[in-house]
Amino acid sequence: MKKKNVLSLALGLALCAGLLSGCGGGESAEETPDAGGVQKVESLKIAFSPYADADIISESTEPLEALLKAKLLEKGYDVGEVDMTVGTSYTAVGEALSAGSADLGFISGGNYVLFSDDCDVLLTALRYAINKDSEDPADWNDGTIEENTEDMSTYYRCIVLAGPTEKGQALLDKVNSGEELTWEDLNSATWAVLNPTSASGYIYPSLWLQENYGKGISDLEHVVECDSHTTSVARLAAGQVDVMVSYGHIRIKNAPIWESDFGGTAPMVEQTGVIGVTEGIYNDMIAYSKTSDTMADEAFRTAVGESFIELAQTEEGQAIFSVFSQVGYDWGSDADYDGERDAQALLRSMEE
Repeated sequence: MKKKNVLSLALGLALCAGLLSGCGGGESAEETPDAGGVQKVESLKIAFSPYADADIISESTEPLEALLKAKLLEKGYDVGEVDMTVGTSYTAVGEALSAGSADLGFISGGNYVLFSDDCDVLLTALRYAINKDSEDPADWNDGTIEENTEDMSTYYRCIVLAGPTEKGQALLDKVNSGEELTWEDLNSATWAVLNPTSASGYIYPSLWLQENYGKGISDLEHVVECDSHTTSVARLAAGQVDVMVSYGHIRIKNAPIWESDFGGTAPMVEQTGVIGVTEGIYNDMIAYSKTSDTMADEAFRTAVGESFIELAQTEEGQAIFSVFSQVGYDWGSDADYDGERDAQALLRSMEE
């Protein structure tokens, strides 16, 4: 976008035109603002993956526009509009970053790897670690809901969560009694999963099945693909599925509304239990589009990253980012997600 240094306006149109021709007339922010100057950025387009219902995300992130604009103004960038949307799917957000129709995207590592030719990591999300981290599912079923700790973590685990149906409870009883589940046990259940780009909703559960049974999600006979983890929880509570796959802190978010919003007939801790736990998964990220003119300037990207890091340290920011179960951000890099690439390569080889 064309830039006008407020201090240079008084020099006249001829000088301004010369400055514009010198920078090629592009739409990206290509220069760091001079001391005391402000550089105009017409808009910043942010796309959120559907971590929760679109209405919940939209309502929770509404204050972000004003807060982010204020932070960027402190750093010398006057952003005219922060346009925030919730993607219809995880893949849709990756496609928007790839096309440049989104400048920034809140996406998973699995989704990022698929589109990393056209986007790159800006920040890696931090989460509070939870008080249960064992790979033995029975250790999660002590009659209490998981709790956040004060420790920050760069990874999380995926769990296979059994619900209140007769089949779900039978699987749970078997795990809690110390018996190993068979492939026949799992294949007879109806599973709620997300699309194949979701780390905790598909990729890592499929790897868990491969490691333990030599099978993948694509081998299961009864699978329901959901558009979000919230939809999976709703179907689990309604008895439409027997098990679901999700991130390990899924019950922390949904236990308080299990009965009121999802129709559970008893507390979530009484009606659900963990029957499988995956290895650690590197946290989600804020990625930027390589094809976006707005993000072409490294100085502006740095200002955006610093703004998110600083906002996450405020009460207002924490309230916003909690909808993504994210409590902070740190600078990330593409190499952090090489493990995700390896996971997806293995997944592809399993399904060929």
